[in-house]
Amino acid sequence: MLPLGAGDGPDGGMPGWRDVRAVAEAAEQGGLDSVWIADHFLYRDGEGQVFGMHDSWTLLSAVAAVTERVELGNMVLCASFRDPGLTAKMAATLDEVSGGRLTLGVGAGWHDPEYEAFGLPTDHRVGRFAEWLEIVARLLRGETVTYDGTYYSVRDANLDPAPPHRIPLLVAGHRPRMLKLITQWADAWNTAWYGTPSDKLTERLQTLDEALKTANRPTITRTVGLIARDPDQPVAEPNPSAIPVQDLPAALTAYQKLGIDHAIISPEPMTPRTVERIAEAKKQRTN
Repeated sequence: MLPLGAGDGPDGGMPGWRDVRAVAEAAEQGGLDSVWIADHFLYRDGEGQVFGMHDSWTLLSAVAAVTERVELGNMVLCASFRDPGLTAKMAATLDEVSGGRLTLGVGAGWHDPEYEAFGLPTDHRVGRFAEWLEIVARLLRGETVTYDGTYYSVRDANLDPAPPHRIPLLVAGHRPRMLKLITQWADAWNTAWYGTPSDKLTERLQTLDEALKTANRPTITRTVGLIARDPDQPVAEPNPSAIPVQDLPAALTAYQKLGIDHAIISPEPMTPRTVERIAEAKKQRTN
């Protein structure tokens, strides 16, 4: 995961582009497989404190231009922020910039304060997402799409120019309506955020398996979000669930045994040094 907003930068401040770039380059140079970025306008905690955020798509596009190998992903793009046609066009162009390295991770959104601040509707969030997802998925599959829904409409829409490869769609969610959409349209599924494997994860994997069986779909790529902490670097409010980086090789082995295909790790703190230690842990796991 790349820095995005207040709390992610040096000394717990706001990261600048140089900080985002440094973390991405550390991942690329360290041999990690992918970099991901969240998508928010802002975050307001329970005490009313507001944390600002950069625009995630602009940052990911910039990362695409300064890296060559590492895959790129959204964790996850909020459907409510951008209409489906625009999202698909943006994805196709970013995939061109990156040379075919994008995974488009998407979700229905959840944080009401950012919706309210920017005048976005909070009603029927999953219903809106269902229409949005179908349009995006069909456009990315190369279809010319005409769709008249309750919330979105397109007519003879297509991606021209087409992206250089078929962009995988990743969807985050665990409730029944979302799982039905995932089995219908997604290439990959995500659940987050964890430390070591837990009963909660086991339950969500079982629920996913049941949804796949109901949909008569054999499998799907399974990704999980983890938090890994470097105990040698100070953190203002360390996450109690975070895995110490020295324990990461064993944790990755445990997740692999559960059938997880890809671990998406949030570094704590979000510094190049933490990423370097995560890369070292990956090499130990490989060896």
